[in-house]
Amino acid sequence: QVQLVESGGGLVQAGGSLRLSCAASGSISSIIAVRWYRQAPGKQRELVAAIAGAGTTDYANSIKGRFTISRDNAKNTAYLQMNSLKPEDTAVYYCNVELVVSGVRNIYGGQGTQVTVSS
Repeated sequence: QVQLVESGGGLVQAGGSLRLSCAASGSISSIIAVRWYRQAPGKQRELVAAIAGAGTTDYANSIKGRFTISRDNAKNTAYLQMNSLKPEDTAVYYCNVELVVSGVRNIYGGQGTQVTVSS
């Protein structure tokens, strides 16, 4: 059984910063990749950032240079540092973790955390 707990969302003024966390717990052998998605009201879910096992990262053009994805393998936790936030960053943010449990590769999703950026 694997659980993902997201935290760090909240209300912030434009130009401010937040750091989201995604902690995985359970009998995890290894984490292959972590992805952060977001979904704003009335819009489709979009991939914001991803980090692979080797540390390779990828970002959506809309957040490049402002957001940084990272991971702490020892803690089975991933982070999304969000700087210079804009009102258009307002959305529910979800983490998605691809990992191995008892030799089986699976993808787990978090419950989402609300990020609201006021102008």
